[in-house]
Amino acid sequence: MSKPFEGVINIDVRNSVPDWGPYEQPQAPKGAPNVLFIVWDDVGFGAMEPFGGIIETPTMNRLADDGLRYSQFHTTALCSPTRACLLTGRNHTTVGMACVEEATTGFPGTSGRIPPETATLAEILVERGYNTYAVGKWHLTPEEESNQSSSKRNWPTDRGFERFYGFMGGETNQWYPDLFYDNHMVDPPSTPEEGYHLSQDLADQAIKMIRDAKQIAPDKPFFMYFCPGCAHAPHHVFKEWADKYKGKFDEGYEKYREATLERQKRMGLLPKETSLTPLNPLTGEKGPDGQDWPELDTVRPWDSLSDDEKRLFTRMAEVYAGFVSYTDHQIGRLIDFLEQIGQLDNTIVVAISDNGASGEGGPNGSVNENLFFNGMPDDIKANLKMIDELGGVNTYNHYPTGWAAAFCTPFKMFKRYAAYSGGTCDMLIISWPKGTKGRGIRHQYHHVVDIVPTVLDCLNMSLPESVKGYTQWPIEGVSMRCTFDDAFAPTRKDAQYYSMLGSRGIWRDGWKASTTHPTLSGWGHFDQDRWELYHVDEDRSESRDLADAHPEKLEELKALWYASAGRFRGLPVDDRTVLEILGSPRPQPTEPMERYVYFPGTDPVPEAVAPVILNRSFKVGAVADVPEEGGEGILFQEGTRFGGHVLYMKDGYLKYAYNFVGLETTIVSSREKVPGGSKIILAAVFDREGEKPPGVAFGTLSLFVNEEKVGEGRIRTQPGRFGLGTYCTVGRGHGQGVTEDLPGKSPWAFNGTIDRVAIDLSGRQYVDLEKEARAVMART
Repeated sequence: MSKPFEGVINIDVRNSVPDWGPYEQPQAPKGAPNVLFIVWDDVGFGAMEPFGGIIETPTMNRLADDGLRYSQFHTTALCSPTRACLLTGRNHTTVGMACVEEATTGFPGTSGRIPPETATLAEILVERGYNTYAVGKWHLTPEEESNQSSSKRNWPTDRGFERFYGFMGGETNQWYPDLFYDNHMVDPPSTPEEGYHLSQDLADQAIKMIRDAKQIAPDKPFFMYFCPGCAHAPHHVFKEWADKYKGKFDEGYEKYREATLERQKRMGLLPKETSLTPLNPLTGEKGPDGQDWPELDTVRPWDSLSDDEKRLFTRMAEVYAGFVSYTDHQIGRLIDFLEQIGQLDNTIVVAISDNGASGEGGPNGSVNENLFFNGMPDDIKANLKMIDELGGVNTYNHYPTGWAAAFCTPFKMFKRYAAYSGGTCDMLIISWPKGTKGRGIRHQYHHVVDIVPTVLDCLNMSLPESVKGYTQWPIEGVSMRCTFDDAFAPTRKDAQYYSMLGSRGIWRDGWKASTTHPTLSGWGHFDQDRWELYHVDEDRSESRDLADAHPEKLEELKALWYASAGRFRGLPVDDRTVLEILGSPRPQPTEPMERYVYFPGTDPVPEAVAPVILNRSFKVGAVADVPEEGGEGILFQEGTRFGGHVLYMKDGYLKYAYNFVGLETTIVSSREKVPGGSKIILAAVFDREGEKPPGVAFGTLSLFVNEEKVGEGRIRTQPGRFGLGTYCTVGRGHGQGVTEDLPGKSPWAFNGTIDRVAIDLSGRQYVDLEKEARAVMART
């Protein structure tokens, strides 16, 4: 509530007394520190130098040397949930973020919508006199609300951030990102050929935002939420950065794990008695209906690989390492800038990874991660052909599960697994030179929900009773500040609950219970899960199962898990497969229609709210004026070169290209050039004839100019989706082209005039639709 007016108002202003109190901007206390969150993506505990890895990160080293490293810091095992905890101080299911935003369901814990009763740190600080900035990955808006027709209630600028520059989804192409500036999409400022990379762009924008305000009010503090896309797939980086690691991974992931564990022990990160867990700790585990442990989450032993496979897997690790080092270098520019303007010493820097290293590349790795989201395996032979392209514009690459296990040394499993520390035990560095005397390593058990209460404690603030008129739910984390200057201060945590994609765990007083349940498996039957028990105060790597030795302790913790799941809105538990989850119905801006109409000059339309053309018949038609000299450019595009389709003109010919998951691109062309003229209907019509294998439709794609069929060919369509963060555009492309056959240079704008593009799913004959379209045009 604003302050009441306390001046005096008379008829004559000369006899009146002003009071600016109700209208003054919020003022932070003098000398209040800045707050900078740096959120790495998919960086395992044993990847970077400060935590025993070999990936060179001078900036993280610098922050660690000037501050604290936490060896028992935990996350949720997945990105959106961790980020929601980080910004709110509540458990992920409390704030509706049980999974990623592409996997929302109609239950309180999995709605994907952070309740207003759980304000973000930005919403708190912006009303306390802070400038607030979000840069990079957001991934906290439901996919079905990340469009221009939707309320912006869950966009960054409605959740306390005054400025936003970054991408809305879980991942993006580092060379051709899907960029938003505040609430609208923008093109990258340059191209890869001109030296563009997203990590550099984000650092540029972060520096600019701080400079914009500091040049006006140098003493006004800021809160910046800086989230590069690194090191989530695709692992994109300049070749010279990947080449810095040539030979560094040649001995394989088993040797990497052994050497990393020894370094971690020497550094004091882990007790001397810590044991290395097996590469495949749960191989042989069976589901309730006799299912095998999913092959996707297994590791192929290094000695079982061919020489070519070792060469491929090694290069994938080199590219990943180069990506991390390059991004660390860009973050270093931001840190250097803060030092140059005299702000670094009084900035609370919190650097974390949102979860463990990612196993989404499967046992063979991938040159196109989109295969994972379509439930399709990679082909080693095809991947080998792309070895020299890894990290470049022609790949959407991801390393194999062996490196995921290695970068999570010494723990079991990796990202997605909340039951084990491979998914949840992650890097945490806190640096605040002006506010802390302590330096070195801290071993207290903490969780990402503890960051907000820690920051508020450092700022001498408490959670407001209400924010934006909403009474606030209690913070569920505890402050870590007592550990800053006292390495032996006991943790203030009593318990911590975990749940992710069917994987479950619970920690209390140094003991942890975990389920042996694979994520995304479809096993179900959670009441039949086998539980393991670990005394993690003594067995940090969770290598000694004590379930048989302490059955009463196990039952106590299992009961606590169910109580916690009820308290924190953690039910129901969901372990469905990727295709089942991504294909679940969700709220849409409108009721399903038979026809969708799009216009040029508008923001790209996300695939999540676009017509679903996969595995069905469809028609795409543009009404356009074609120049007499011949049409050139894109009429309609959806997707990218890693999966998508495009209707376009080249050299006067009408063409349609379907890119099947980046594996093959089929191009259908008109037999003759299209004559120039106005209000010409240019269309592609797919008639589905069947599917093989299941979910992959095949049939005939016909091209039409007005009523005349001018070309045809055979295509097959993807089973799942074109990707995460893919869009539809009219009259131009977006990002990277679906095919190399496109005319000219990006964005391949159409040289004529497009009135509209329609997508029809009705199943009616094309000629009927063409006549209907002409009748509509005659009336307009």
